[in-house]
Amino acid sequence: MQDDDSSLFQTAVHGVRPMTHDRADMGKPKSDRQRLDAARKAATARTGEVKIDGLSDQFVIDVGAEDELHWARDGVQDGQMRKLKAGQVAFEGSLDLHGMSVEKARQVLWEFFDEAARMEVRCVRITHGKAARMDGKRPLIKSHVNTWLRQHAQVLGFTSCLPRHGGTGAIYVLLKRTMLDGRDE
Repeated sequence: MQDDDSSLFQTAVHGVRPMTHDRADMGKPKSDRQRLDAARKAATARTGEVKIDGLSDQFVIDVGAEDELHWARDGVQDGQMRKLKAGQVAFEGSLDLHGMSVEKARQVLWEFFDEAARMEVRCVRITHGKAARMDGKRPLIKSHVNTWLRQHAQVLGFTSCLPRHGGTGAIYVLLKRTMLDGRDE
């Protein structure tokens, strides 16, 4: 009987290697208040090189972490926006802005829209996050994205995603398609 237990144990632990350290994982370290404050200031600080992209930060529309976003340019059909909100317009590209500074998010977003225009993409998903901040202030990236998209000429409208695609931490964006030269459509 003991031989059976021993062989069963040896079979169960076959290939297991002993641990090489004796330190316990204590989880996420406590936040350093000064480091956090410095990181927040750096996230909103402008870098030396400013690309003129037509997106203004003079007036940023503050939105809450759980606020649903919805906006459509004049002339966009209500039915099209209903389909977008219901997730019935397939998104062909996705961008995640989590953890970026405001300036970095702006640059990446601008480049993403340039690429979408070249590829003639109709709908994209942008994950801006909810950024539930410890200081109680509104989410930076979500508020800026909400403001920038209203100013971008290529954006026809946007709405918060369905829960399975990110809920109020992401948006579907309906884009203009510019037919490239030489296409037959």
